[in-house]
Amino acid sequence: MKELAMAFAGIFIAVATLWAGQEKIEVFPGSPYEKLIIYENLIIFWIGIIGLVVIIGMKLREIKRIRNMGIDREEKDIPVLD
Repeated sequence: MKELAMAFAGIFIAVATLWAGQEKIEVFPGSPYEKLIIYENLIIFWIGIIGLVVIIGMKLREIKRIRNMGIDREEKDIPVLD
């Protein structure tokens, strides 16, 4: 009987803590204009990230092309103007 009473007390305390939880805090502002600004900034941010990935890919392809052509290697028999 003592275990049953302890179990009910534990359940009651658990339910009471759930009901007395913290209040929800708004992450986004309530005004539609401010929401629009936040979404516009997110769009600009992700377009910038995608642009950087594309630029890095182009540079890597250019480096690969230069290495395949052998331009990056030093040649010892290059004529020098003195």
